[in-house]
Amino acid sequence: MSKILILPGDGIGEEVTKQCLKILDYLNAETNYKFEYKEGLFGGASIDDCGKPLSNEVLDLAMESDAVLLGAVGGPKWESLDHNLKPEKGLLTLRKELGTFANLRPGKVFPALANASSLKSQVLKGTDIFVVRELTGGIYFGEPRYSKIIDKKRVASNPLIYNEDEIARVAHEAFKISLKRNKKVTSLDKANVLEVMQLWRDVVTEVHEKYYKDEVELEHLYIDNAAMQVIKRPSTFDVILASNLFGDIISDEVAELTGSLGMLPSASTGNTKGIYEPVHGSAPDIAGKNIANPIAAILSLGMMFKYSFNEDKISDLIDHSISEVLNAGHRTKDIANQSDTTLSCDEMGDLILGEIKKSQSNFI
Repeated sequence: MSKILILPGDGIGEEVTKQCLKILDYLNAETNYKFEYKEGLFGGASIDDCGKPLSNEVLDLAMESDAVLLGAVGGPKWESLDHNLKPEKGLLTLRKELGTFANLRPGKVFPALANASSLKSQVLKGTDIFVVRELTGGIYFGEPRYSKIIDKKRVASNPLIYNEDEIARVAHEAFKISLKRNKKVTSLDKANVLEVMQLWRDVVTEVHEKYYKDEVELEHLYIDNAAMQVIKRPSTFDVILASNLFGDIISDEVAELTGSLGMLPSASTGNTKGIYEPVHGSAPDIAGKNIANPIAAILSLGMMFKYSFNEDKISDLIDHSISEVLNAGHRTKDIANQSDTTLSCDEMGDLILGEIKKSQSNFI
């Protein structure tokens, strides 16, 4: 029996993870797939309870679990805290302790929502991009980092450092994912001006040549050109592989293609465990109003079944059910046109669960 840790977190996190629990409870009760889940406090909610964004007790639960499903983290209430005590620090610690090194962010445009994007529908048609971002190295973790006064001037430094093993392991992740998709990887770098990015390009090429060249197409693009091409020809991309910094930027650009952050799931994976969470934040301005879009959280649940439990059929069932609900014209406020009748978070979750019940015999 698979073990799942549920961390609702802050803001709308509790509302959107509630919809995931409806699905888990149904699958446990009505199918042959069995899961055991526990809940814990995380982020700001944990700070309010014990003074830390990630308690030792919750970390132990995470280590004992096969996967973690997270709602959202952070909010204005905790912004004035020291850097090491902020809610987001709990997520960084959790990623480190669970050994996750690759961030996976699908950017699929649902045909029913093509008009919600800032791009023309004919440009978007067929767009289904999957960003694989290196998560634990690069400029965000380079040492020594500092901000100080040198010769009476303010100076700051954040080194951009990678070793070949860090690059190779995330490259393998990207190539393996592409094998289940359209078998094309586009690796982003700035090899024309940065030695560390030349190493990135060299190692990605070596991994491709040694293990995947007969099955997967590899394309290299400079990050500035890639940022332009993702807007110009998004449907030609399959899997995008990028460093921590470049992946952070390009994945938000891909997010804009979909028309709403409320639609985007993500995963942080490693050799064993995974953390699954919607891309959207805690949205404190709408927390408690039951108007949040739960689709990204439910899609994150689907990713958990696919990448942690190898249950592609359940993942496909969830994706199909969401598509059917959207095709029927149902919308939450963030993806609705002015003339649309909007659903609450609970109502959208109930409709998706209803479609899962209706369609499950075709998948599992």
